[in-house]
Amino acid sequence: MIDLDLTGKRAVVTGASLGIGAATVRLLADHGAQVAFCARGADGVAALAAYVPSGTGSVRGYVADLGDAASTATFLDAVEADLGAVDILVNNVGASPSRNFLYMTDDDWEQLHQLNLLSAVRCTRRFLPAMRKQRWGRVIMVATAGAIYPNAALIDYAATKAAMIATGKALAGKYGPDGVLVNSVLPGLIHTAMWDRAAGEIAAAAGGTADDVLARNSQGVPVGRYGTAEEVAAAIVFLCSNAASYVNGVALSVDGGSGGHV
Repeated sequence: MIDLDLTGKRAVVTGASLGIGAATVRLLADHGAQVAFCARGADGVAALAAYVPSGTGSVRGYVADLGDAASTATFLDAVEADLGAVDILVNNVGASPSRNFLYMTDDDWEQLHQLNLLSAVRCTRRFLPAMRKQRWGRVIMVATAGAIYPNAALIDYAATKAAMIATGKALAGKYGPDGVLVNSVLPGLIHTAMWDRAAGEIAAAAGGTADDVLARNSQGVPVGRYGTAEEVAAAIVFLCSNAASYVNGVALSVDGGSGGHV
């Protein structure tokens, strides 16, 4: 029988009030984990923290801005005080602003670098020693298919997420012997609030409706539709479980078959 039981495991998910992060929090808790998560908005944190898992797990929320080193440190201190040593870390937080390369400033690049990449570095650096000591740990880098297939409108997003994948690969080789497995998940077209907003903006500029835009985008996906946040969360929970005990250093595409690489 496949072992997805996470009873007693302590997990942290960053940037988790909506979308993939929120779905991951709920599914980890449903499988028995004690889950701590953070987001910038107090209302979103309160809403998700009220979730009642179907299993024996629990959910605890914190307000934090992981683009800021001091706020990140405060969050990590609070998690360790409340949960103790962390077994599972899902580095999910990130932003994907669409902007023109020629008009992006150094500050634009630096801010996204802090949020998307350095947040993962800081969180992993904090929790990794305890994982090594207990000889069991899971670190998941939530990247994007755009890290492999970048486009100019999201160039800084793709660059930071590609760096996350490379960081995860290097850590997997270094700390696999200690029982700490590090993997990346690369979502493709996933139907989240972000995509709804983008589709609305495109529709407003070009005519038609947001649903028309989403339908056109879906035509390029072999399975014929956008994925859901819950489908990405299922892949993450698998990688966090003992069922994936021999999976280390991979970059797992969850994209409905859109990727053309071998």
